[in-house]
Amino acid sequence: MKKLVYVFLMLLAFSSCSEYQKALKSEDIKTKFEVGTQMFEAEKWSKANRIFKQVVPNYRGKPQAEKLMYMYAMTFWEMRSYLEAGYQMGLFEQAYPKSEKVEEIAFLAAKSYYMVSPVYSKEQLETIEALEKLQIFVNKYPASEYLPQANTLIKELDYKLEKKAFEIAKQYNSIAYFESSDYEAAIKAFDNFLADYPGTSFREQALFYRLDSAYKLGINSVAGKKVERLNIASNYYKNFIKFYPDTQFSEETDKMNREITAAMQELNTKS
Repeated sequence: MKKLVYVFLMLLAFSSCSEYQKALKSEDIKTKFEVGTQMFEAEKWSKANRIFKQVVPNYRGKPQAEKLMYMYAMTFWEMRSYLEAGYQMGLFEQAYPKSEKVEEIAFLAAKSYYMVSPVYSKEQLETIEALEKLQIFVNKYPASEYLPQANTLIKELDYKLEKKAFEIAKQYNSIAYFESSDYEAAIKAFDNFLADYPGTSFREQALFYRLDSAYKLGINSVAGKKVERLNIASNYYKNFIKFYPDTQFSEETDKMNREITAAMQELNTKS
């Protein structure tokens, strides 16, 4: 009995494969549409995609075009060809704004760009584009069932840009080597970061590294600029401790404060 079932399944598979090959070679677009639909429903995405590609131009303006374009776009999504999926879904949304599938397609089109967003350490052009697409979706479909997911994706992408900006600012601090311009660049980078991301989860670290940059700038400054720079570092310390009295950086910040205070006292004694 098992052998008969196996033989039947093999024959069915062979028949399906044979039908597909015939449809590929056929000039009958109706046959191609039907077989492509069968492949789509059987979740054979690459086969469906290949056959749909042959007939898409022939169905423009026809009643079946909406269904065909939906399936065609979805095959790219299922094949993880996200950029092509986003492009085809965008075409669908423009062509069929009243379709019952348009909201789903609009969301997946935006999500396609999210899917190709790189890790934070790389260039973030795709991330910015994904954010723009998702925000457009949220604005256009404020009551969408996909809204919670869209907002989650937006938060993830925002965090990625935030981390990228923080790491760039931190790098200024890391590479500075007793050059005033290096430390000034680091302080400016953290000032910009804090202005751009006022609610950042990296706020404590950003304020710490800004203080660290100001401390090193002040301690290593020439006599003519030392007082002013030490005062700035001291104010940064007071501001930091005000917001983070139980900071994870307490050992480092206490040491900085002692050295800043000692340096200021020494300057006052000399004057």
